[in-house]
Amino acid sequence: MLADLGIVDGFGHVSARHPTNPQHFLMARSVAPALVTADDIMEFDENGEPVDARGRAIFLERFIHAAIYRARPDVMGVVHAHSPGVIPFANGKTPLKPMFHNGAFLGAGTPVWDIAKDFGATDMLVRNNAIGNSLAQALGDKAIVLMRGHGDVAVGSAVKVAVFRAYYTDVNARLQTQALALGPDITFLSPEESAKADAVNMIIMERVWNLWRLRVQTLLGK
Repeated sequence: MLADLGIVDGFGHVSARHPTNPQHFLMARSVAPALVTADDIMEFDENGEPVDARGRAIFLERFIHAAIYRARPDVMGVVHAHSPGVIPFANGKTPLKPMFHNGAFLGAGTPVWDIAKDFGATDMLVRNNAIGNSLAQALGDKAIVLMRGHGDVAVGSAVKVAVFRAYYTDVNARLQTQALALGPDITFLSPEESAKADAVNMIIMERVWNLWRLRVQTLLGK
């Protein structure tokens, strides 16, 4: 779905907390998101180490997921993407704010995490648990964290919620960029409006999820 929506390309990954062992999570082997099949799904422990690697290549940045699941018991799904619309807000000083009702979850705040603050000059990758913990701390109790020079991470109470948020974070960012081109005076959703709209989106999310699923099934000829 995320590949079809243009949120991920050859890079990016999705995970889900294990349904029967909440200390573990499920994530694909290292492969382009659009190519993932059920056979590619692997189980990882709380430290991001594979339970049964069987020689399969694994994502270096699995520590993003491991750290967030450790820090946030409420999170059941995590999406990491390099969304083109979001990166300018991760690198600049203009905060990302909710432009419309589908981006209402942004009203709770959109922290920006800068890897250089704690780790100096790096390759920008979350390659161990120490870096993952720093990212999870920056995320806090929010739905989104932006990563300077890298991308963003979306979390949710289910995989579909994280996917919804990853997509509409990028949409909202593009809309805000367009609005800024028209002038500095933008009316964003208020905190109260954001909370109310987000509550409704959580209820009706199945509508767009089913549409996205149908689109992918059609592309795959299923």
